[in-house]
Amino acid sequence: MILADTSIWVDYFRSGNPDMENLLRGGQIVMHPFIVAEIALGSLHNRRKLLDEMEALLEVRVAQLNEVRHMIEAHTLNSKGIGLTDAHLIASCLMTPGTQLWTRDGDLEKVAKTLGILVYLP
Repeated sequence: MILADTSIWVDYFRSGNPDMENLLRGGQIVMHPFIVAEIALGSLHNRRKLLDEMEALLEVRVAQLNEVRHMIEAHTLNSKGIGLTDAHLIASCLMTPGTQLWTRDGDLEKVAKTLGILVYLP
């Protein structure tokens, strides 16, 4: 399973991506509610339909804030350039076996690679 972060979704909505399309058709993309919320803050064509489709995807396990805090300490994720949403996505990948993270965010990519949860896609 692949958790595509907000940067991937924004690129997909702006210009399309055949890899993303194939992964969606194959049921390989999973969702985190923070990503839907971030996308909802933007300007979307067919807004309700797109958000409904995103919310219909299989959802990763969502960590509690205290779990994220403990993960930050356990993996020394402070001062790595990631934010709270990024930390939540990492926690979800670690807590949802077989889930990898797809991102274009450089700092998040480095952390995900170090933790062994980065998927390499164009």
